[in-house]
Amino acid sequence: MSHHLVELRSVSHVYPDGSVALRDVSIRVTHGECVAIIGANGAGKSTLLLHLNGCLAASSGEVRVGDFPLTRKTLTQVRRTVGMVFQNPDDQLFMPTVLDDVAFGPLNLGLPQADAEQRSRAALERVGAWHLRDKPPYLLSGGEKKRVAIATVLSMAPDILVMDEPTSGLDPVARRQLMALVSEFQHTRILASHDLDMVLALCERTVVLHEGRVAADGASRDIFRDDALLARCRLEKPLAMQGCPVCGVVRLLPRSGAA
Repeated sequence: MSHHLVELRSVSHVYPDGSVALRDVSIRVTHGECVAIIGANGAGKSTLLLHLNGCLAASSGEVRVGDFPLTRKTLTQVRRTVGMVFQNPDDQLFMPTVLDDVAFGPLNLGLPQADAEQRSRAALERVGAWHLRDKPPYLLSGGEKKRVAIATVLSMAPDILVMDEPTSGLDPVARRQLMALVSEFQHTRILASHDLDMVLALCERTVVLHEGRVAADGASRDIFRDDALLARCRLEKPLAMQGCPVCGVVRLLPRSGAA
């Protein structure tokens, strides 16, 4: 299943104002992995994700999805393979109603109207938002917009799911539902987040970015046990690893989906 692979090879990115956001980043994510990208504000997380479906082009280096490099010629196929949930859902919602937004992608793939509506209903039900189908997106709460934005991606049936700050703006119940959804997704998942407890629960592997470079890449629990690394990269342990403030006992919960 090579089409589920994502690879960055020595990718650097310089914005037009001269700001260097990524510096010689190399990462390979294989089929079925759930990988977190973490780092302090400005570390390059969002910039990295925007390279994975061609929203940004690398200043140098190469991005590969499956067996082919990401180029203008392959961009359409890459965007069918890589589903991107942006940090701000307003960047994805622009149609008159929620259902129109979720059906937009399948219709642009050439699916018949009935099939697009069926996919859209399944995606909205999966995120618990079918009841919002006739609402204009601008009338939704922030959490509702986030769930609908996720549905717009799920309706495309991507092989690779990329999410930028997926739990931001969600209440505790919606956060738990989203984590269950990500856990159930069968293919490759790449998540950038400041929600380190979510990372610990869902992602066996974590990549740490610091000032645009890969500072560490390894097992999530090993990353979060490295106090020197966390301090250098302006990060802290997940709350689940910090222990009780009274007795000091640390009780790690099992990873989501584990027996």
